[in-house]
Amino acid sequence: MARAGFINIGFGSIVSVNKIVAVISPDSAPVKRIVQTARDGDHLIDATYGRRTRSVAICDSDHVILSAVQPETLLRRLEGREAAEVATDTIDEPAEDAEREHGTNPDEE
Repeated sequence: MARAGFINIGFGSIVSVNKIVAVISPDSAPVKRIVQTARDGDHLIDATYGRRTRSVAICDSDHVILSAVQPETLLRRLEGREAAEVATDTIDEPAEDAEREHGTNPDEE
């Protein structure tokens, strides 16, 4: 299922989930180099509002986004969105189409 919409990355900042490639912890040296390279190349978006950086989102446009929200929290938010979309899809499905698709239409017997 294709992801759609936006995710809150903290303090009212939102990002299109279609653009996020990875969300990682900022602690390792390679991630710190990625952040520095993005800063030097004007591809860094700091959405921490002065707080401690807890996650780094890598986007498909080579932008790097710093967030004060834990990667696990962002994952739960993303999973919650996908679960809500699945529930909405099944609710919005017309009953006749569902019966025809699953072969459970009692009128056809």
